[in-house]
Amino acid sequence: MSPRLLATALFFVPLSLAANPVLDGADPHVQVFDGAFWLYPTEAHSRRPIFAAYRSTDLREWQRQGTLLDLDRVPWVKSDGAPWHGAWAPAIARKNGKFYFYYSVGPQNPTPSRIGVATGDSPAGPFTDSGKPLLTGGDGFEAIDPMVFTDPADGKSWFYAGGSAGAKLRVFELADDMVSFKREVKVEQPPHFTEAPFMHRRGKTYYLSYSHGRWNDASYCVHYATAASPVGPWEYRGKILESDTTRQGPGHHSFVESPQTGEWFIVYHRWETAKKEGPFRGGRKIAVEKIAYDEKGLIPPVKMTDGEKR
Repeated sequence: MSPRLLATALFFVPLSLAANPVLDGADPHVQVFDGAFWLYPTEAHSRRPIFAAYRSTDLREWQRQGTLLDLDRVPWVKSDGAPWHGAWAPAIARKNGKFYFYYSVGPQNPTPSRIGVATGDSPAGPFTDSGKPLLTGGDGFEAIDPMVFTDPADGKSWFYAGGSAGAKLRVFELADDMVSFKREVKVEQPPHFTEAPFMHRRGKTYYLSYSHGRWNDASYCVHYATAASPVGPWEYRGKILESDTTRQGPGHHSFVESPQTGEWFIVYHRWETAKKEGPFRGGRKIAVEKIAYDEKGLIPPVKMTDGEKR
């Protein structure tokens, strides 16, 4: 076989995933940069409020790329006077040759949660904070779980955030600098929305997916809706990921397309327990599942897997 034909054949070889779970951690945001998968989680074992990146070429083996951002070195974080701060649920975007790292800063009570943004030249950082919060919670809105989607149709970048106690979704159009807002767009609340919005596009369909339920019990799950634009109106499509007999509370996910094969995957966290009664304690684990789209472009329910061949 000629090298060109061999390369074409290899391009369509499906990815063979490793046994789940693949990492300790939670709230995984996965993107593809320069042909590799990059994962940004809530860290599992750090006692300090830091963020790190993990890189993989196959969704099987992940290499830690080091610390991206340390909240103890971001001056505005301590301005709320809270005795501790949590580094939660990050997201990343690339635009104009730069990388933009968005992150949640806890606590949520009694001081409001906040979202920050930092800029870097590489998906591995280092990142320099913008110097102030991008969004602050309050009045029934929790400023958590940022997600940024740049629409390939027109190049506009959209910022999604919110949930938890307020269970309120807010959507903004980002300014060209990616560290400020151009405007807020009022959107309807999708059915069963609690937190962790994620947007992806396939063909001409926009998929808004999100978590529902309480983060540390068996009610946590993933629902989704579709639209003809990144800001709705949404058509609710149902639940696609939920607890089973041995794994609980799957959620706070991201979708990613393989640049090698065109296959789609959902990356999410879950609790490795058969216990149904929460609140669960201990660490959450990150897992990866292959997803499918039916002839209407809808996503059938996803079955969680362990060590079985997928």
